Amino acid sequence: MKKRIAKYISILLTPVLLGGCLGVKHLKPDEKLLYRQGIQAPSSISTDELENLYAQEPNRKFLGLPIAPLVGIYYFGERRYDTAKLVQKKRKIESKFDKKIAKSKKTKKTNTLAFRKQKKVEKMNDRIANGNTIMQWGEPVSAFDSTKVTETSNRFEAYLFSNGYFTNKVIPKVTTVQRFVNVGYRIIPGQPYVLDSIRYQISDTTIQRILVAYSDENILKKGDRYVADNFSKERERIDLLLKDHGFYDFSRQYVEYEIDTSYLGNRRVSAIVIIRDPEDKIEHKQFTIDSVNFNISAPNSLNAVRQHAHYRNTKFSYLSKEYSLKVLSQRLFLYPGTLYNRTQTLNTQRQLANLDAFKFVNINYDTSNGKFIANIFTSPLDRYEWSNEVGINVTQGYPGPFYNLNFKKRNIFKGLENFDLNGRIGFEGVPSATNPLEAYASTEASINASLIFPQFMFPLRESVQIRSGRYNPKTRVTTGFGYTDRPEYKRSSTSVSATYSWQHKQSHFYSFSLANLSVITSEIKLQEFQDLLDLQDELGNTNLSNSFNPSFVSSMIFSFTWNPNNYGNIEKSSHYLRATLESGGNLFYAFEPKNLVDQGLAYFKYLRASLDVRKLTVLSKHLVLAKRINTGVSYSFNDDKSLPYEKFFFAGGSNSVRAWRPRRLGPGSLRPPLSEDPTSDGLYSYQIEQPAEILLEGSIELRQKLFGFISGSIFLDAGNVWTRDERITETENGGLSSFSFDRFYKELGVGTGFGLRFDFSFLILRLDAGIKVYDPAREKSDRWVLDNFKFFGPFGTNKEPVIYNIGIGYPF
Repeated sequence: MKKRIAKYISILLTPVLLGGCLGVKHLKPDEKLLYRQGIQAPSSISTDELENLYAQEPNRKFLGLPIAPLVGIYYFGERRYDTAKLVQKKRKIESKFDKKIAKSKKTKKTNTLAFRKQKKVEKMNDRIANGNTIMQWGEPVSAFDSTKVTETSNRFEAYLFSNGYFTNKVIPKVTTVQRFVNVGYRIIPGQPYVLDSIRYQISDTTIQRILVAYSDENILKKGDRYVADNFSKERERIDLLLKDHGFYDFSRQYVEYEIDTSYLGNRRVSAIVIIRDPEDKIEHKQFTIDSVNFNISAPNSLNAVRQHAHYRNTKFSYLSKEYSLKVLSQRLFLYPGTLYNRTQTLNTQRQLANLDAFKFVNINYDTSNGKFIANIFTSPLDRYEWSNEVGINVTQGYPGPFYNLNFKKRNIFKGLENFDLNGRIGFEGVPSATNPLEAYASTEASINASLIFPQFMFPLRESVQIRSGRYNPKTRVTTGFGYTDRPEYKRSSTSVSATYSWQHKQSHFYSFSLANLSVITSEIKLQEFQDLLDLQDELGNTNLSNSFNPSFVSSMIFSFTWNPNNYGNIEKSSHYLRATLESGGNLFYAFEPKNLVDQGLAYFKYLRASLDVRKLTVLSKHLVLAKRINTGVSYSFNDDKSLPYEKFFFAGGSNSVRAWRPRRLGPGSLRPPLSEDPTSDGLYSYQIEQPAEILLEGSIELRQKLFGFISGSIFLDAGNVWTRDERITETENGGLSSFSFDRFYKELGVGTGFGLRFDFSFLILRLDAGIKVYDPAREKSDRWVLDNFKFFGPFGTNKEPVIYNIGIGYPF
């Protein structure tokens, strides 16, 4: 076991060993290296927040190991850095552009040259001040500075004081071993001070009544520990609360505090919340909206004759009536006779922007002449819009180019409906269905047309439509055609769908597809592939061949997405959840599918549910821990228990268990056929995809920024798929494919590995090497296979090939 672990660690270290070690050789003779810092504190103290206050940081280490590759990178760049040459180059750039600007006689050209000069000079100034690109990827050696220890201690003390530990002590300890320095900080917080008395001093009785009515939302509560930041949060809460109750010109400067720590004694704090009145008034004024004006402007329209109309107490102004006033009014939450409300103002601005009809939406208030008038200013987007995209897509591990062409016509029926037309063609690399070690070009093309209505297209009362406007309701009707051409087969799909979507609190997104209808046809082109399908039929695995029968698929789908923390940001920890429930064949409970059968189309009745949960934990500025659990289950009500092939679940691949080829893991412990060429592909032949009705998989991945735009990761994946009914295999003692609670955990395929991520700003290219740890398809005594991995062939029956994955974006 020790040899196995040592071998694995050595493999993980190989990519970074060339980056140097700790960089001691770059220290001056009288300098020492700051190697490590630590904090010893009671559990009640957040060491994560204290770590952000270090005045000096040690050099970043790769995954906590005693290797600091960024130091080597920095000094590698420094050897090629010459300040004098950069200064001279900057002067030449300035002189070159100054001459061009002097010769230019056109204002537009002069402005363009001045802008280009500024950008180039800024780039040179950055290199002069911060080093060349390679130096900026790395970091200089962290030479220990004793003054930084004192500064850090002072910061810790200030932090503790602001969190109620007024009698805290911070005791630093510096330990030196040869040229390495470790610094430890012992935190003695003392007993915290708590809020014992909270009083209010408010002369404005209206404000007092509002604060009393919302007192359950107070951030300052009796008995809580004194936290200075909570006083700032309470000030902000009061400010926003009053602005939602008509106090348009209220500001935070009117909220003050008087805090006394000696009046009550025994570590108790007395706080007085003071709401000051304006200097020239005896009270704060509540503003009531007198009128609402909605102005739709257009380029060069200052001298044009404008038209006016009133609808639902709003005055609309426009050059020509291009938009439905009824639909626009559903996105307005400002009404004459109501108090000014900041939240409703922002909601109005947001929902109007969600219409995808205006370049900007500005809302301001006119307080002149004793009136309070809400003015909404908008400028229409271009009615016609073309866009195209060229890129690289990765399907099942092989890259291929694609081209997208998009056309949009806004406000097509003058009811703020948008028409979208999308065409796509891609030449994607896919593994051969008859030989998994070979890859072919697959041509995929599609065209889709959509109509997006900015309301629920359903016979609802107008009052309901008005109330729903704050949830960004949309109805999307889509029709499309998709085509796939591979060496083994051709496949086409014609589809129609109608989907309702809406949002709540910006973090909750709902989608309900009332109807998803599609007709799928296929043509087998290669006899070897037909022979493969026939063999699977003989073994009872009819799922694969059924997917190539002409079929009609209908379903209803409801999905819910919860994304409260902007999942994927690296500033703070975040989480994400997506749940989907699908019911197929609902039409056939009311209508007999005789016509479909007569036309040779298969039909399906089924239920399908899935749940995807993800979490990102930001461990430090450059280190993130990502976790994911993905589950799903489907059930067919057909007599033959068949499902549309796209509705099965699969495991394996660049976004799943990466130690297995795409869609080749499982089901259960079912044993794949033995390879006819073990030297090339190992013990088993992963020739065909493995569809199943039950999915369970999870992953954990540690990601660290290495330098520049390159990050590294190590990961652990586990998962599998299972069938409802037992499947036969041609392999002797071939294992079990069905799900069972008493053994499913023994049938989880486990893989590990490492990878690189290249962040090019416009896309993230991902390269992963997946290594099998536990293979449930093998004999029980031979399932732990970590020590059998091999990067390149020949493999044989005793070696497991490392699986190389290419992906776009993060796996989760």
